[in-house]
Order: sequence, then structure tokens, then C-alpha cells
Amino acid sequence: QVQLVESGGGLVQAGGSLRLSCVALGRGFSINAMGWYRQAPGQQRELIASITSGGSTNYADSVKGRFIISRDNAKDTVYLQMNSLKPEDTAVYYCNAAITHWGVRGSGYWGQGTQVTVSS
Repeated sequence: QVQLVESGGGLVQAGGSLRLSCVALGRGFSINAMGWYRQAPGQQRELIASITSGGSTNYADSVKGRFIISRDNAKDTVYLQMNSLKPEDTAVYYCNAAITHWGVRGSGYWGQGTQVTVSS
């Protein structure tokens, strides 16, 4: 099996920065697209940033210009650099990956979630 393990969440003041990491662990897999989602209390989970295997990126309007998604294919890791954080960025952040595992492609790979809290 393949697991996604996230790290890097925490408490930060408005205007500050955090960097989230998500590493894929397992054997016999290759990673296709990766993305970061977030879910605030009482709200639906939303896609905020994605990156293809070739490095093309896409962002939700709410984070465009403040967040940067990147990946290190050699380390099977995706990052989310979050700058100029706002209280409305407070949420649980999840990474997601489309993975081909022993030749079978699937997109339902999720990290466990990491809490990001931005104080005003």
C-alpha cells in the first residue's frame, strides 16, 4: 500500500508563513498529479493547489499569489509554501495524489490532514 504522510502545520500569526510537506511512502508506485485541499469547520473540502507530474501548477483564487505548490519527484514529496497567511486560511489541510501502484492507477490517496491555525 501507499501512504501519504503530512507535516508542517501549526499556529501562526496573520501575515506569517508555514510550509507543509507530504511524502508518499510505499513500494511499486509512481506519482502523477498531486494536490492540496483544505477543510474549514462547517465547510466542504476544497482544492486550493495542484501540480502535475510535469510541474504545471494551478491555484484557487483564494490563495493565488500567496501559496506556492512544488514537488520533489526524487523524494516523492509535495510541498505547500504558504505566505501572507490570513485568519480565513485556518483549516485542516490534506494532500491528495493520483498514484499508479503496481500498474493500477488511482486518485483516492489522502494524507491524514494537518491543522493550520492563523491568529489575527
